[in-house]
Amino acid sequence: MVTGVGIIGAGPGVAALHMPTVARLGRRFDVVHVSDAGSGRARALAQRAGAAWSHGVDDLLADPGVEVVVVASPPHRHAEQVLSAIAAGKRAILCEKPLALTHAETDAVVDAAQAAGVALVVGTNHLFDPAWGSARHHVAAGGRIRTVSVTAALPPNIRYHELVTEPAPIAASRPARDLTDRHVRAGIMRQLVLGLLIHDLPLVRDLAPHEPEVVFARLVPAPIGCAIGLRAGEVLVQLTAALLPAGAEAQWRMTVGTTTDQFEIDFPPSFVHGGSARVRAYGDGTRETVYAAHPEDGYLAEWRALASAIDGQAPVDHEDLRADAHFAIDIADDAAAAILAGASA
Repeated sequence: MVTGVGIIGAGPGVAALHMPTVARLGRRFDVVHVSDAGSGRARALAQRAGAAWSHGVDDLLADPGVEVVVVASPPHRHAEQVLSAIAAGKRAILCEKPLALTHAETDAVVDAAQAAGVALVVGTNHLFDPAWGSARHHVAAGGRIRTVSVTAALPPNIRYHELVTEPAPIAASRPARDLTDRHVRAGIMRQLVLGLLIHDLPLVRDLAPHEPEVVFARLVPAPIGCAIGLRAGEVLVQLTAALLPAGAEAQWRMTVGTTTDQFEIDFPPSFVHGGSARVRAYGDGTRETVYAAHPEDGYLAEWRALASAIDGQAPVDHEDLRADAHFAIDIADDAAAAILAGASA
């Protein structure tokens, strides 16, 4: 049975990720409506799929052919638009990360989804990556987890660079942000956590499901990036993000150290449909195991998870979504607070 999809947002993520992924799923889903905030990009995207298009969200949510809503708008609109889709009686929602920017928004969204019985999936593609499931199994079968590090070093990508060069909503004309101002630096830190590092924070919480305690947080102004150190229970976590200059190679890696082994999970660059992450395991200083990559990527897997939730085969764990969001917001708030307090440069 084909399920009609309406997509809120018409940016590069929609063009390069969601619409091609829906096409890869054959006749399980069909994009029937695309909306933008007034840019006009929705029209071209919709015409490619033979879909309707509109500005704003009202026409899309009123469209009876839309059963599933994808929220792929700027992060500050996510919670509001998910709530609107729930109120409109839609069956399921795929929301791009982050689900929400505050604890209050998180609880409002999850409570509403639970009360309405709406299948809610957050597009955390690294969490859905088939290689992560295999890696998590091998980590669990090994020694006690001691350390986790995440490195996200990315060449120019408009989706991420706009997060830290323009506050939301983006004004028509605005002077460069003053990085000598602590409030500006704290805001950028929060955006880096909830816009970039958010990809891997559910994985970190999966490995270390304890309240995070930020030990240090530093912003690196050129290239723009950050370094955060925290404790989650007995596990030490280091998070590093950097938006690199043109020509640099992307690296998106998670490293997990246990009392017996070290695991490296290398995720493919964003907007690339090149299969799953690559996983290597090192033990006793000499033994190396390389696990075969899966042909499917996390983008496809998250859409399959949405289909399973709609069909009742794999119900959504709303409380897990709530905990993931709170974990990420705690880290973002504490890292920003460290910048404001002058505890970290």
